[in-house]
Amino acid sequence: MSYIKLNKQNLFYNLETCANHAGGKEKIAIVLKDNAYGHGLLQIATLANEFGLRKAVVQTYKEAITIEHLFDTILILADTKIDTFSHTFHVAVNSLNDLELLCENTNIHIKIDTGMHRNGIAHNELEVAILRALERKLNVCGIFTHHKSADELSSDFFYQDTIFKGLKEEMKNICEKLNVPKILVHSCNSAALFRHKNFDEDFARVGIASYGYLDANEVLGFPKLKPVLSLYAKKIATRILKKGQSVGYGGTYTATEDIEVSTYSVGYGDGFRRLGGKAYETADGKQVLGRVSMDNIVVEGSADEICIFDDVTRLAEIHNTITYEILTGQNANISREIV
Repeated sequence: MSYIKLNKQNLFYNLETCANHAGGKEKIAIVLKDNAYGHGLLQIATLANEFGLRKAVVQTYKEAITIEHLFDTILILADTKIDTFSHTFHVAVNSLNDLELLCENTNIHIKIDTGMHRNGIAHNELEVAILRALERKLNVCGIFTHHKSADELSSDFFYQDTIFKGLKEEMKNICEKLNVPKILVHSCNSAALFRHKNFDEDFARVGIASYGYLDANEVLGFPKLKPVLSLYAKKIATRILKKGQSVGYGGTYTATEDIEVSTYSVGYGDGFRRLGGKAYETADGKQVLGRVSMDNIVVEGSADEICIFDDVTRLAEIHNTITYEILTGQNANISREIV
């Protein structure tokens, strides 16, 4: 069977690096959506709690319920079907219509579109949104936005940052006029946090950096982090592949001499995708031979188990994608152990 190891020391190193830059653990909300980026929701949430984090971000109410006992504040990004009122839960408002869907006393954070044009209200709708939230007896706890290019060397980051700074000032005036208590502000994802030399918001929503990755770290001078997730597979069978024999679907690998090969219990059903004919060595230095099957791969040798990867950067390059996609693609049913 395949299984995942989660490196606690590496996770804590990454979180410490982020907290130091933000100004303290209270300034970090760990993003745990999509099964904690494939790492395991409950496993990572438990470790984050042990580290001392008290804020988390999830996608759904179901995720929030699972980890409610571990955090003081949980921001739910994309779910307005909240069955149970909780002081712990804070719900993102992605449009003015969302305000009509939430029950009284729900804690809300109003998302503002500063240029990504995905979710969020328009700049000039902030006062309307706050006023309507008060009429609906909702607790306006925060405003936030999301950067579309914080990990790219472009002007977009500065453009959005400037807009949000202006909105923070506008919000202060609105709150004073409407007699609204202090509202939290947050705009930074992992990359945006490290784009700020003097971070001054209430907290940052740290996702991919928690798990050991930051794209464009060399170009933008981001810190070097440590991957948390490693994928392992156990041996199924060993055989001698004779010279001239091929292996796997399509017989795309043919032995040039007699070699010992083994099959291992991992494949694209687990999230280790087909390689499209590109060469890939496991973390153990073993070449994957032939095509990846749904539940099997073949490599030379006869070790009882192998480490498929302990860093997904190379796989992201092979598949012309980003580290996020490889990580979140790990099957949720694979067992995960903390080491």
